[in-house]
Amino acid sequence: MIFSFLAGIGEYSIFIGRVFYFLPRIFRRHQELVLQLKRIGYDSIFLITLTAAFTGLVTALQAVYQSKGYIPLNLLSVLIGKSTMIELAPVLTALVMTGKVGASIAAEIGTMKVSEQLDALQSMNIAPEDFLYLPRIVAGLIVFPILTLYADLVSIVCAWYFSWIRYGIHHYTFFNNMRSYFESFDLLSGLIKAFVFGFIITSLSCFFGSRTSGGAEGVGRSTTLTVVYSAVLILVMDFFVAWLIL
Repeated sequence: MIFSFLAGIGEYSIFIGRVFYFLPRIFRRHQELVLQLKRIGYDSIFLITLTAAFTGLVTALQAVYQSKGYIPLNLLSVLIGKSTMIELAPVLTALVMTGKVGASIAAEIGTMKVSEQLDALQSMNIAPEDFLYLPRIVAGLIVFPILTLYADLVSIVCAWYFSWIRYGIHHYTFFNNMRSYFESFDLLSGLIKAFVFGFIITSLSCFFGSRTSGGAEGVGRSTTLTVVYSAVLILVMDFFVAWLIL
């Protein structure tokens, strides 16, 4: 099992190297890149909005409950802001996008693999790494930090609204205290995590999709592997990235 795991890491590394070999030619695939930016980013706005909104509501509720008697209510925004920007927004956004984007890309490429469309591309001297995989991975690297910024905004605004309705915290007090204790590195660390997560999800979905075999059952297996491995690696890399940069 250890040998097959190491072999899988080697195959994945070779796959990534072959994909990024075509990076200088990314602008030749600008139409496909724009299409993937729309699919990964714009088409996910509603889902991210819903997730971020309830994340902010739960964060505000739990912050009051867990800090009762320890932190004044007027300083709750500091706790909410930092936990959202550093941890909650990038991680929860990535986990949600694993199910939406990762599964979709793996199923799409897996279907192309079992229906021999990838072989057809190669017969026309078109490398799948250039035409299919690279635009999706680059789009993930661009879109995930943007979606995380949007999730930060939605979560914090919803947290303030709940704090105002439930505890009467004025918006000036909430946002002024958050600004007083704001550090740009808090936001930057969350964006770095989002960048890493975007790479993990898109690259793994392309990798597992390209190795699909066995018809419809194989497509389902590749999709499952993408979601499982992506979710686990997100949590693992969340720790290591935080360890390295914080």
